[in-house]
Amino acid sequence: MPRPRICRRVGFQPDITYFKPAGVRLRELKEVILGVDEFEAVRLKDLDGLEQEEAAKKMNISQPTFHRLVLSARKKIADAIVNGKAIRIEGGNYRIFKSRF
Repeated sequence: MPRPRICRRVGFQPDITYFKPAGVRLRELKEVILGVDEFEAVRLKDLDGLEQEEAAKKMNISQPTFHRLVLSARKKIADAIVNGKAIRIEGGNYRIFKSRF
């Protein structure tokens, strides 16, 4: 029996959860599903510029888990950009955590 997943902390709930290439009808597009936890990992690492260790602590997960999240998210984003797919942000095992800063 696999270990239960630890609930990941997310400090930012995206208001916009769908991106698509311009000029292509929605029904003609394939989608890539990006989990909210993957979205948060990319935000912390690539946008905020945090080191992996610090970002993992903010999400309450281990560094290897954080690294796997970032790799998975980047692969999905690259697939969507290169192959003209839409990106939907939804799902995952997470809870919203408001920082005191």
